[in-house]
Amino acid sequence: MHGELQGKRALVTGASRGIGSAIALELARGGADIVLHYVRDAESARQMQRQIEQQGVVCTLAQADLCDPEGAQALADQMGDLDILVLNASVQYSKPWEQITKEEFYRQINCNLLASLLLIQQAAPYMRRQHWGRIVTIGSVQEAKPHPDMLVYSASKAAQTNMAKSLALQLAQDGVTVNNVAPGVISTDRNKDALADADYARQVLRLIPVGFYGEKQDCAPVVRLLCSDAGRYITGQTIFVDGGKSL
Repeated sequence: MHGELQGKRALVTGASRGIGSAIALELARGGADIVLHYVRDAESARQMQRQIEQQGVVCTLAQADLCDPEGAQALADQMGDLDILVLNASVQYSKPWEQITKEEFYRQINCNLLASLLLIQQAAPYMRRQHWGRIVTIGSVQEAKPHPDMLVYSASKAAQTNMAKSLALQLAQDGVTVNNVAPGVISTDRNKDALADADYARQVLRLIPVGFYGEKQDCAPVVRLLCSDAGRYITGQTIFVDGGKSL
């Protein structure tokens, strides 16, 4: 499918590292120009920009803090018209539910849910006019198997997915598909410290039927499929990339 996204323009949020960086690079391999969103680490973003540009596409950097309610508008002001929107950026705090603060609640809801809505509101009108668009939310296995110490994170991901389902129905006749990709335990810098605990790592592995952690590259081809014409007949779906953990 090399080049199937040529002429398309894609924004990937939270794309300077982790799953987002793999998705941005994979869409670039398909020929899409990339708007690479990041929050703070400008050097990592520039490194990703160089890798993406090696694919022969244009890569534009866009900085915004999506935990700030004004951050989505700041990003929208930089992104321009989009054919593809991948909502990957998220924040999670791991602690017992009794200890969650209001600030931690709102930061997760703002980034994981509100920003997704606001960015879709900005991107969808152009997609509808073109009668072609792809929106992919990045959810989590925690939609099906919530972690006891990530109550707000799992709740926000489930809410984002319900939003995607609703929008899939509303946008289908306009040629816009909306889907959700839900990763399981993916080996990234976000969970590196937790998985370094041997006892905890063994407990986690026992819950994954295939018996190993995923890599960020495992998620990217699924997103690329959904963003291409090969995925044109898929909308309103959640695809778990989790080694069976959601079962």
